[in-house]
Amino acid sequence: MSNEIKLFGKWDFNEVSVTDLGLQRYISLRPVYFPHSGGRYQDQRFKKAEMCIVERFINKLMSKGKNAGKKQRSINIVRVAFEIIHERTGQNPIQVLADAISNVAPREETTRLTYGGVAQHISVDVSPSRRVDLALRFLAAAIKQKSFNNVKSVEEVVAEELVLAAKGDSSSAAVKKKQEIERIALSAR
Repeated sequence: MSNEIKLFGKWDFNEVSVTDLGLQRYISLRPVYFPHSGGRYQDQRFKKAEMCIVERFINKLMSKGKNAGKKQRSINIVRVAFEIIHERTGQNPIQVLADAISNVAPREETTRLTYGGVAQHISVDVSPSRRVDLALRFLAAAIKQKSFNNVKSVEEVVAEELVLAAKGDSSSAAVKKKQEIERIALSAR
């Protein structure tokens, strides 16, 4: 038996790499057995970049609605979804999550500037930290939207959305959202 730390005792963090150079510092792949830090990273600004990316994803799944505040339920959903991902693709599910975040993170968006009472949208680059935040938000929103009134279990929906997003497939709702934001930013240049 090896002494290395694996997520849920199965998934090795050492095999995972982030291909997007801009996001490498903000997608933390620090090994953990169990993705629950108990709020350890909330006190300082930008400390969330050190939190395990799997836990950040779990926390996003908990946001308002049926699963609000039920972390153990969200952890179990992600654990089963990771099993499904490994079964279907044969890949490390943490790698699939990292690829999905890289593919869903928008590179530019718009902001409003007001000149003399006239509002105008201009295109701006997105910081790496915000890119990760937006990617997690888009994934969680897509999962919530797809799992509502669906015969599939939440775990299957999570696995399906992560695999599609990791491939960059435009049938993923999160990838569609990213493309829409970048298209709007392109027209606002």
